[in-house]
Amino acid sequence: MPETPATPVPSAPVFPPGRYGRRRAHRRRRPWIPALLAVALLAVTVAASYRLYRQYGDPNYDAQVITYTEITDSQLVLDFRVTVPAGGSAVCVLRARAKDGAEVAREEVRVDAGPGQRHLTVRHLLATTARPMLGEVLRCRPAG
Repeated sequence: MPETPATPVPSAPVFPPGRYGRRRAHRRRRPWIPALLAVALLAVTVAASYRLYRQYGDPNYDAQVITYTEITDSQLVLDFRVTVPAGGSAVCVLRARAKDGAEVAREEVRVDAGPGQRHLTVRHLLATTARPMLGEVLRCRPAG
């Protein structure tokens, strides 16, 4: 003989009135809030990407350090190669650092390419405030 329950099982629990406080009313969902947050996050990501690309990512303006020589307590000669569009100009940021990593010189140097010229070799003397350990080209960007 099959067994049948004496009382039906309710789908939601039934609590004695007044015993557990007042039940909250069902709140309406606001689906536009997560959508608005997603759009704001996307806008911030696009703005940051654009700024970083403008600052670091233009492949038409590239620089490589060849060597740094003539190191004294007050100078460093930096030889570097710059790639620019043919006939274009670039501004490169150079710096020298001391043995402890402190920056002892920073300078912007303008580099102009002649017609049909894309790769330029540049030699520049950096005046330093202390004895440098190394010279670097931080970045090159279009001159403007």
